[in-house]
Amino acid sequence: MTEQPSCAGLRIFAVEDESLVAMQLEDILADLGCEIVGLAMRVPRALAMLDGSPKIDAAVLDMNIAGEKVYPVAERLRDGGVPIIFATGYGVSGIAEEWRSWPILQKPYTGDQVESALMRALSLHR
Repeated sequence: MTEQPSCAGLRIFAVEDESLVAMQLEDILADLGCEIVGLAMRVPRALAMLDGSPKIDAAVLDMNIAGEKVYPVAERLRDGGVPIIFATGYGVSGIAEEWRSWPILQKPYTGDQVESALMRALSLHR
């Protein structure tokens, strides 16, 4: 049996406005051996963090941040060549058509689902 590629060492940027969900995501990523290089709870803050952020291997973005769509952050990451994973409680219908090819994490999600989405995002980006 072939071992699935590991997420260990990946540098992850996250945008999540719900404190408990953000803490859970941080725990999941830490358990996967990832380094969280940034966590923002608002779109303007996320954009500001990207200006001075270290190298990012992938990003996990909540779709709806305090009533604002996360697309400006997603566009900046995509333009920089960073794989994106969208997290949402609304399913694929809550995501604009142009972004539906990226992995989508349905909330609530598990560590295995986060790992699978990271691997898919990285493979799509290659």
